[in-house]
Amino acid sequence: MELARLKLIFLFSFIILIPCLSAIAEADEVWRRRAEEAMQTTEQYYDPDPVAVASNLNMKVQDLSKQTAARRGLLNAESGQCEATNPIDKCWRCKENWAEDRQALAGCALGFGSKATGGKGGKIYEVTDSSDNNMENPKVGTLRHAVIQKEPLWIIFAKDMNIKLQQELVVQGNKTIDGRGANVHIANGAGIRLQFVQNVIIHGIHIHNISPASGGMIRDSVDHVGNRGPSDGDAVSVFSSSNIWLDHLTLSKAQDGLIDAIQGSTAITISNCHLSNHDKAILLGATDTFTEDKKMQVTVAFNRFDKGLVQRMPCIRFGFAHVVNNDYNQWEMYAIGGLKGPTILSQGNRFFASDNKNAKEVTKRMDCSPEEGNGWIWRSEGDVFLNGAYFNASGDPKKQIKYELNDVIKPAPGTEVQRITKFAGALVCKPGQQC
Repeated sequence: MELARLKLIFLFSFIILIPCLSAIAEADEVWRRRAEEAMQTTEQYYDPDPVAVASNLNMKVQDLSKQTAARRGLLNAESGQCEATNPIDKCWRCKENWAEDRQALAGCALGFGSKATGGKGGKIYEVTDSSDNNMENPKVGTLRHAVIQKEPLWIIFAKDMNIKLQQELVVQGNKTIDGRGANVHIANGAGIRLQFVQNVIIHGIHIHNISPASGGMIRDSVDHVGNRGPSDGDAVSVFSSSNIWLDHLTLSKAQDGLIDAIQGSTAITISNCHLSNHDKAILLGATDTFTEDKKMQVTVAFNRFDKGLVQRMPCIRFGFAHVVNNDYNQWEMYAIGGLKGPTILSQGNRFFASDNKNAKEVTKRMDCSPEEGNGWIWRSEGDVFLNGAYFNASGDPKKQIKYELNDVIKPAPGTEVQRITKFAGALVCKPGQQC
């Protein structure tokens, strides 16, 4: 009965929000079915004990920190040796045969998105054509043709390319977009859309200068063409999707957000990304009325939030954000924000404030009274605060978290963050060499 009730709430909210949130111009039967399946997936991957997931990530970070301390003389980038500075990178980066076993990357995610398999087990699809000229019948060899296939695919690029998307790129589930081995830019056009899908990995590409698109008839799968409304201009938009891993992306300058995850999306990891020169970086949950976002659980780890960012690193409604070992450099308004009582666990981050005396606080609680905000569980552990930065913690974690805080293994301390995030963003990788 409870699941049925949640489905009805989700579908009702979905229909109401189509004009303002979804880029679907016509809610046809295909999309209605996808919405129902997405709700079931959210229920499946919601973790009732998110701290256990955070603890597992913390343990791996601590283990790597100990290994690095013992071998620091051997892992030296200046000497030509590969240097993997966090446990996700350690899983694959320093292997010369990474290009021969690309799909091993699917086992390297940590945090809430660790179950994302992407296109693992599927064929390799090589993008050979950077054009994006036909929305209804994409040309074979283009990125748009690759992502609309229904079977699992591991998508790679034959050469360096700049792809200007004429309309948003609607990606089917069970896909990996793997930019390793090529210099790939999605730029000066529309962005990427993950809607009612699961198991998507996007790795190693540049996404920048993204603008809204007009919409129209767009093929979103090999067996469906639909009329979609205008897109918002997000670099990456995640809508009612689960098991998503965004890793080693270089992101800047979009009309709306760099990464948005909304409408019941969950089981997401955002890691090793370099974000800069943008207003609204990461939004998790778009409206104050869609309470199903209480099930949203997102890991934000090992990213570098660089100069030119204003706010939302991330900003979350309702859900749970584990923000661990990220480097924050001179935000212009605030770094981490929230609405509607989210839980935020900030561990081992480095916060370097700008010289603006009005932008020293890391945290911002919005649309709530002081009494309400003081009850939200926002906790800082092992963070480093520089140039006057400060974190306004709140709430009593013992009331919310069914886990003894002393048992949570600490991540690497914030003093190590510059090293941990040293290789954030899209990497320069060459087959046959360590990446």
